[in-house]
Amino acid sequence: MKRLEGKVVVVTGGAQGLGKEMCELFMEEGAKIVYSVDLRKGDYTGENVRHIELNVTKTDEIQSFVQSVKEEMGQIDVLVNNAGITKDALIQKMDEESWDRVIDINLKGVFNITKAVAPIMMENGKGSIINISSIVGLNGNVGQTNYAATKAGVIGMTYTWAKEFTRKGAAVRTNAIAPGFIETDMMKTIPEKVLQPLRDQTPLKRLGKPREIANAALFLASEESSFVNGHVLSVNGGLRL
Repeated sequence: MKRLEGKVVVVTGGAQGLGKEMCELFMEEGAKIVYSVDLRKGDYTGENVRHIELNVTKTDEIQSFVQSVKEEMGQIDVLVNNAGITKDALIQKMDEESWDRVIDINLKGVFNITKAVAPIMMENGKGSIINISSIVGLNGNVGQTNYAATKAGVIGMTYTWAKEFTRKGAAVRTNAIAPGFIETDMMKTIPEKVLQPLRDQTPLKRLGKPREIANAALFLASEESSFVNGHVLSVNGGLRL
């Protein structure tokens, strides 16, 4: 039996990068339907991904979407909070718009959609919420004050929700993944002279692959991780910034 057989899955930021890789893998593992929540439409090889054009900063859009899924499917089994952006600068050069935009999408967006989805999971008695954080949320990084703040905040929310959503006996688990540096399209824009030192600093001497993050998400989404709650899974090749 496939590991997500019959599951209803929501992935924010599902059109590209890590989100697209997760949507593809979740389909392969038998999900009944995967909702890719994104402002753009991804190009998927499977049949059971449904694109939902939605802005995670808009609570009215989220409420309408979640209610429609509840009415049609009666359940949401897995939520992956993956949507995120970067607007990097040293703090003395970071303007307020760059701060606010990253906070709105990376942190408030996670709050918004989880607030809407968690009650359905608790009502059904089970579910898995997976928050995509970052090695930067654990260790910080020069020029990423806003991004680091959001990814550290996501970890704080993970620990809190692991307690909140299980208070009344529901098996609604909340965990996070903290990726290191991964070979996504975003990384392809970085000069080789910057990438090579990152490989050198990583004990495994390479960047990660999107499927390796998707595999971690699959584990946390499946019943194989049924006793894993309130955990941050670092998938970074052993790198410590």
